Amino acid sequence: MDPEAPRPLILEVRDMKKHYPVTRGFLRKEVGCIRAVDGVDFSIHRGETLGLVGESGCGKSTLGRLILRLEEPSGGEVFFQGRNVFALPADQLRALRRHMQIIFQDPYSSLNPRQTVGRIIAEGLVIHGMGSPKERRERVRALMEVVGLRPELLTRYPHEFSGGQRQRIGIARALAVQPALVICDEPLSALDVSIQAQVINLLLDLQERFGLTYLFISHDLSVVRHLSDRVAVMVHGVIVELAPTEDLFQNPLHPYTQALLEAIPVPDPDAVSRGRTLRTEAPPVPKDAAGCPFSGPCRLQEERCRADRPELREQTPDHWVRCFISREAKRG
Repeated sequence: MDPEAPRPLILEVRDMKKHYPVTRGFLRKEVGCIRAVDGVDFSIHRGETLGLVGESGCGKSTLGRLILRLEEPSGGEVFFQGRNVFALPADQLRALRRHMQIIFQDPYSSLNPRQTVGRIIAEGLVIHGMGSPKERRERVRALMEVVGLRPELLTRYPHEFSGGQRQRIGIARALAVQPALVICDEPLSALDVSIQAQVINLLLDLQERFGLTYLFISHDLSVVRHLSDRVAVMVHGVIVELAPTEDLFQNPLHPYTQALLEAIPVPDPDAVSRGRTLRTEAPPVPKDAAGCPFSGPCRLQEERCRADRPELREQTPDHWVRCFISREAKRG
């Protein structure tokens, strides 16, 4: 394949929504809703890593679960390799899920404590009828070595491993059925910093070795910058900026992205304190409010920002922004 040729799309998310009803009173009357995900659009190319960043509670993990149809959406569509995930019957969905796997955030609660590591990793192979029992055992042993664990540990239980080792087991489980897309749902947040570096290197090695595509969900901007080809920034269930990684970090256009980058801790505060100019002046807008999700704290806001939601538009090549008054717009 020509390295310069555009890579085919593996995943398309169109107008994805997930609203949770808010009820009140004895009869549980619905009085509103929480818009956890509210009209998200993006696509991922084969072999690419898309980083998805934002504050805790902005809807990142919910979006990941919606893509895998672990939760049913309130609206929107997901196309994986050209097939609408939400239009598939149960048997076809199960077959498709072999190609879409997830690495969960918490390595302690995501593994069944009553099963040995060998059974945990082999479970997907059994569900999808892949290989004979002997072939499954051989594949599980090979996967243990791939993720840096000794095959002799297969008869042990999850509680006998450290957090980093458990996350490696979770990675091996995700890779067992040879997926094309892996959703990494904050896989480093529960790990020590030294272990995080090992897992990051492991994910990069596995991507190169098996040609994997990642949706990497995280709130750690330094990790996202290191791993991702493109980055999407999410606020209150809405993507407000999407761009190639270095373009976004060097030239953030949305005020929220600027605020996120300015909040990154630095070793020498005196060297950068004079460059931090963005300040928030009001509390965030509730998730069920109209308008821009960042219009409350934004110092650049205008009246229309609170009344209408801007569209995600391409402001410079491959750099998409959802803002009426971004840096580039003010220059124009």
